[in-house]
Amino acid sequence: MILGIGLDLAEVERYRFDERALAWFGRKIYTEEEMAYALRRRNVAERLAGFFAAKEATRKAFGHAIPWRRIGVTHERSGKPAIRLSGGAERLIALRGVRAIHLTITHTPVTAAAVVVLES
Repeated sequence: MILGIGLDLAEVERYRFDERALAWFGRKIYTEEEMAYALRRRNVAERLAGFFAAKEATRKAFGHAIPWRRIGVTHERSGKPAIRLSGGAERLIALRGVRAIHLTITHTPVTAAAVVVLES
């Protein structure tokens, strides 16, 4: 059964940072794993926009303003993106009876989008 669905779009241009702004925004929004992943890939702004969209979609699916860094985008061995909650936010999984969190992210040079589905 579907418990929640979240969808978000992010404009890639908003995630094109100079080094100083990237450091500030990165510490506020992204996990260390997300930053490391984005920085070792091409099209860093597209990756950051996609991660932000995934975080916002997760918040919408749960119906809670979960702190940004408590929602992490990670990747399975296959490369498939996944959501990992931490720092107390993971309690929402049990409280809601969530058995699986499904995530998909897509991006172009202009827009990134993410969909999160919570399954019981």
